Amino acid sequence: VALNKTGGSHFEGKKERGGGKGGGTSPGRGGGIFSGLLGNTINYWDPDFEDDVININVGGLRRRLSSSALSKFPNTRLGRLLTCDSEESILQLCDDYDVSAREFYFDRNPGFFLYVLHFYQTGKLHVMDELCVFSFCQEIEYWGINEFFLDSCCSYRYHERKLESRHYNWDEESEVSSVDTSPDEISDFNHDLLRYSTLRCGNLRKRLWLTMENPGYSIPSKLFSFVSISVVLVSIATMCIHSMPEYQVLDEDDSVLDDPVLHNLEYFCIAWFTFEVSSRLLLAPNLKKFFKHPLNLIDIVSVLPFYITLLVDVTLGSDSELGNLGKVVQVFRLMRIFRVLKLARHSTGLRSLGATLKHSYREVGILLLYLAVGVSVFSGVAYTAEKEEDVGFDTIPACWWWGTVSMTTVGYGDVVPVTVAGKLAASGCILGGILVVALPITIIFNKFSHFYRRQKALEAAVRNSDKEEPKDSENYPSQSRDSEALGEAFQEGGREDFHDQTRDTLPAH
Repeated sequence: VALNKTGGSHFEGKKERGGGKGGGTSPGRGGGIFSGLLGNTINYWDPDFEDDVININVGGLRRRLSSSALSKFPNTRLGRLLTCDSEESILQLCDDYDVSAREFYFDRNPGFFLYVLHFYQTGKLHVMDELCVFSFCQEIEYWGINEFFLDSCCSYRYHERKLESRHYNWDEESEVSSVDTSPDEISDFNHDLLRYSTLRCGNLRKRLWLTMENPGYSIPSKLFSFVSISVVLVSIATMCIHSMPEYQVLDEDDSVLDDPVLHNLEYFCIAWFTFEVSSRLLLAPNLKKFFKHPLNLIDIVSVLPFYITLLVDVTLGSDSELGNLGKVVQVFRLMRIFRVLKLARHSTGLRSLGATLKHSYREVGILLLYLAVGVSVFSGVAYTAEKEEDVGFDTIPACWWWGTVSMTTVGYGDVVPVTVAGKLAASGCILGGILVVALPITIIFNKFSHFYRRQKALEAAVRNSDKEEPKDSENYPSQSRDSEALGEAFQEGGREDFHDQTRDTLPAH
């Protein structure tokens, strides 16, 4: 809508007319448009006008508003429009204006302006469901409407959605993570695949990379995943069997030697794990992201202890000759248990669990806080009730163990109260533990379901990567430019699109 902005000479001519209702300061309104610029114009065109009316044009949507309705909310944008006494102050509040037509133009969402009109008519603001909560916040901030004007039917829903949107920020905390499958990661994944087109044997390397990374990519990838899982399970079983006395062999110095069969199985598993890490390192499209990937770090940690202990044994001798260093070597050998985490590469559920724990640190922290408070309180009560009895409640720190196993409903039974007061304290501790543990479980479960769906989305993107990826890498920059041009065109045409979708009545909420 084209509006003609009137210059200063026009205003000066109108001011000379003075007199009437618009010539001076209107009672209850103070100075401003109706006492200066617009007031004289209204008086000039319609001397018998009883209530000053201005036309508001929002993105092509025109509505008439009386000054009496606007003056009820003087701190809003339209309310402040009544107190403007210069062209500069008017332009600070609106995008364009035409004094002769008494029309002010605002380049904003016309759909939301219907809710603004309803606010000036009733004094209550309602939530526009078509807008996201942050866009809604920006709109009411622009119009100068405070959140406390929200009607009771929308207030709770608005604040709940606002709180949920803030909590969803954890979706974007990690750009590339095996457990954080956001749309940005899918985009980054497709972008990384384009790197292969510039590498030697790029197509072959890409297929090998996808085969090793996603079990559902092809039949060879499923076979590779099956072999990898089998080797991990054999490695864990070998470590467990090695701890059994009947499978341990002693030498002349009563030192434990590895069983030959278990020893060979261990070497085979290490060879396979080394092959996996080396292959992924050579085939990775982005080495920087490779070393930041949690699952790749797990692969490295699973083989690193073996080579460290092997290096120590070769250079410094056996464990019996190393003293304290031998204990360090044993610790590295115990780190082999982390190989079980390699199963996360082949399990959507384990990756989703990792993402849930990563982004549930607030809930886990609250859970630990509740447990700590409960253990402290009930341990003190149990100590007071049982300190005269010889049942293990000798000190409050000694009671912490009993309080922990009771609140978590484990109940080993190694320490139990015998007095009536002690049993009542134990009952309260157990019931309190059930309530405390149950409170954050629902939130954690919802997050797990969310990450599980996102992980499935990434797996589907990997399976369809060959179909969706551009065949020519040179088209990628042009596609990017086309996307930018499309975004600019959308922004330019946004006002007309809103105008086409605008309804004349306030939508039901």
